Amino acid sequence: MNAKIWLSSPHMSKRELEYIHEAFETNWIAPLGPNIDKFENTLQSYLGEAKKVAALNSGTAAIHLALILLGIKQGDEVLCQSFTFSATINPVVYQGATPVFIDSESETWNICPEQLEVAILDRLKNGKKPKAIIAVHLYGMPYKIIKIKELGLKYNIPIIEDSAEALGSEVNGQKCGTFGHMAILSFNGNKIITTSCGGALIISGDELKEKAIFLATQAKDTAPHLQHSHIGYNYRMSNVLAGVGRGQMEVLENRVKSRRDNFNFYKESLKNGHFRFLEEPNGYYSNRWLTCILTASYEIREKIRQALDQLNIESRPLWKPLHLQPIFSSYPSYLNGISENLFEKGLCLPSGSNLSKRDLQRIVAVINEQV
Repeated sequence: MNAKIWLSSPHMSKRELEYIHEAFETNWIAPLGPNIDKFENTLQSYLGEAKKVAALNSGTAAIHLALILLGIKQGDEVLCQSFTFSATINPVVYQGATPVFIDSESETWNICPEQLEVAILDRLKNGKKPKAIIAVHLYGMPYKIIKIKELGLKYNIPIIEDSAEALGSEVNGQKCGTFGHMAILSFNGNKIITTSCGGALIISGDELKEKAIFLATQAKDTAPHLQHSHIGYNYRMSNVLAGVGRGQMEVLENRVKSRRDNFNFYKESLKNGHFRFLEEPNGYYSNRWLTCILTASYEIREKIRQALDQLNIESRPLWKPLHLQPIFSSYPSYLNGISENLFEKGLCLPSGSNLSKRDLQRIVAVINEQV
């Protein structure tokens, strides 16, 4: 059988083990320690010192804490991008709030500003002002930063920036993860850098960071005994895994370059006229976490996906919009049909930074045979 080609597998350098060994040698096998502090500081330096970073055990945890810090509670409404993974929305439901789904626009595939304003006005008309907006940089492509920010300011609604897939992406030279009132990162095993599992909450100011860490470490009050005045969570990152993150941050730029090279190879090698790619708008710089193609039809998409699968090559349809998911189908939605069309015709191709030229040639040959 042909060797497996994964959609997006972890890609280690040699430095991660050094920081892991350091944690073992100093016995910092806990959700605190030098690796966590240094990993957070490295991320803060990368994003800009105006931002503070709390390292957590998942991006989902980061979204949950962002909602708590913004005061989202039972009965509130949160405007959410429908075209994304369920982990973006699950914490809204954890809080007892109602997700209100917004469809995509065709240029970046992310939350549509026009549908977003329609939703805001409709909710206001019904006496229900939304308490937050969750916008996602899908597949590493930034959303319509300026337009979404303008709407947030116009209606005084804070924005949670889901940058889980977009570490290394930029708009006009500014890093993704720095545009929202709060932002989140993911370091899951399939992301552009990984800590095996893990994530981060990006916030402004030491006070908010301290509050986030307080909540993420079971909300233990200052006392000689264990005392609690708030509900807390076990969300802090391990010092061992933070060592992996330190090593990964040292090769981040190389990982972004490799994924962008993958995108360029696919674009140059796949048959002209049969596929459409997600292009960068003016001033945008995508990390190209995943290279995605749009085919002419569902049938062609499935023909390609199945042919790749038969040869042990992993690919995946684009996200199924959350308003179509059984668990979320009863929630309000503001739709234009774009995300459903993307799901029907779109395919994510293997995009790992550790793909070889031979791997890429093998993938392209299979795809071109199908059209």
